[in-house]
Amino acid sequence: MNEQRNLIFAVILSALILFGWSFVAEHYFPTANEPSTKAADGKQAPAKTAAPTAGGAAAIRNRDVVIRETPRIRIETPRLQGSINLKGARIDDLVLVTHGERLASDSAPIRILSPAGTPDANFASFGWTGEGLALPGPDTLWTASADRLAPGAPVTLSWSNTQGQTFQIRLSVDDGYLFDVQQNVANRSGGAVAVKPYGLISRVGESKDADSWTIHTGPIGVFGGKANYDVDFSTLREEGDQRFTSNGGWLGFTDKYWLTALVPPQDAGVEAAFRAGSNNSYQADIATAPGIVAPGKAVSYESRLFAGAKEVALLDRYEKDLGIRHFDKAIDWGWFYWFERPIYSVLHWLFRMIGNFGVAIMGLTLLVRLIMFPIAQKQFASMAAMRVVQPKMKAIQERYKDDKQKQQQEILKLYQAEKVNPMAGCLPILIQIPIFYALYKVLLLSVEMRHQPFALWIKDLSAPDPLTPVNLFGLLPFTPPAVIAIGILPILVGFTSWLQFKLNPAPSDPVQKQVFSIMPWAFVFIMAPFAAGLQLYWVTNNVLTILQQKWLYSRHPGMKAAADAQ
Repeated sequence: MNEQRNLIFAVILSALILFGWSFVAEHYFPTANEPSTKAADGKQAPAKTAAPTAGGAAAIRNRDVVIRETPRIRIETPRLQGSINLKGARIDDLVLVTHGERLASDSAPIRILSPAGTPDANFASFGWTGEGLALPGPDTLWTASADRLAPGAPVTLSWSNTQGQTFQIRLSVDDGYLFDVQQNVANRSGGAVAVKPYGLISRVGESKDADSWTIHTGPIGVFGGKANYDVDFSTLREEGDQRFTSNGGWLGFTDKYWLTALVPPQDAGVEAAFRAGSNNSYQADIATAPGIVAPGKAVSYESRLFAGAKEVALLDRYEKDLGIRHFDKAIDWGWFYWFERPIYSVLHWLFRMIGNFGVAIMGLTLLVRLIMFPIAQKQFASMAAMRVVQPKMKAIQERYKDDKQKQQQEILKLYQAEKVNPMAGCLPILIQIPIFYALYKVLLLSVEMRHQPFALWIKDLSAPDPLTPVNLFGLLPFTPPAVIAIGILPILVGFTSWLQFKLNPAPSDPVQKQVFSIMPWAFVFIMAPFAAGLQLYWVTNNVLTILQQKWLYSRHPGMKAAADAQ
């Protein structure tokens, strides 16, 4: 009775995980897609509040034309190229030269910032609010100290009003994706002035990467020492501005792989806000307390702007070296952060050692199987023992069929006497769940895994297997719908799962037997939309399990005989 209960429990658990996965994944777990970036455009309003509010979109025009219309200084780093608009002192033209939109060698680089009024526009701006003095605004034309911004070659933007104040923005950039922004105000007038520095990121439109229960896209920040994934674009539209006060932290907008974020001094109190404006525009901004600039004096304020790919090593470096709190949480690792980071670290180490990400996944699978080997050995030994005691158990069930309580007591005594654990078979299933989920998150979220090839037709392990027999492997001139575009790897998942189940002792219950016979082929459809890397992990795990079963059968011939007799 307990053995049947154990098998039923395992079947139900597997069914919930696997059969229910399609429904759950559709609503909560994004499948592998071609990565995209969504940045947008907004207009900076006059500086009257803590920070200018997000405005509506300008008319959409050709990006190259817009860029040529205003004076600019070039941005050139190992990872970034673009320009800074001297009209309004906006960082609004930026591409990631080491990340392409597509796999093709001639693919355009990912564009993360774009000027107002252009497709996929997004910009960062820095300025001041205050009363009783002329302030630089979105139409101010700044003077630059150089025509090029590069690592080790900073640029200072300057503008003076007619009241005796000079405003400067000193920009520097590192070899990653971080800009250092120093805002200075010098007061040459006869009276003190109060100014309040701010920084903002403005965009129009939502991320093309879906925001889900497991992967957050949209507004993101760290306030009061905690990462906040609760605000999304719909929150801003339906509930209005979301305001925070914090000591340090950071805020911005995130896509699956890309991030634009403002980073204030980590020891300063700041006012932070996410805002929604007209025409589907959004803004993230920070501001500090007003500073009083006495006559003949100057004040400065330093902040940072991150605009780039969420590369784990860089995020960790900025968190450690610059003290940016929880900057690694720009990647929504989720509840299993403590487990996913080690999985990522091992996988990335294997990749560096081997040079092929697919082989690294296979190596990780082998390591997991080695770690789980003692557990699997106990599982098989327990299953073998269960088969041995099954005749005795059936005799007890027949003898006490009218006394269920006595039947359970006698079966429990039998288990104790034979040293059999009926629950041992469920443990490997339970252990596999967090491993599978952790690898799912790593493959889906880590930009380091994006566009990584394996072998033959697998050119991108973060995307689904592209080769499907539905269109005769590309010979027929049509692309099948995703629901039936079943690749080679998902088919191998189903076949190896079928082999694995065939090696297991068949359950005595006909319903359970039918479920086990259907389940491997359900895997084919369940796994088809997911990343090829995840499919490769599953196939490798199945193959190793089959080999392990063969070896353990050689150690437990009684179990093999029982299986063959089914």
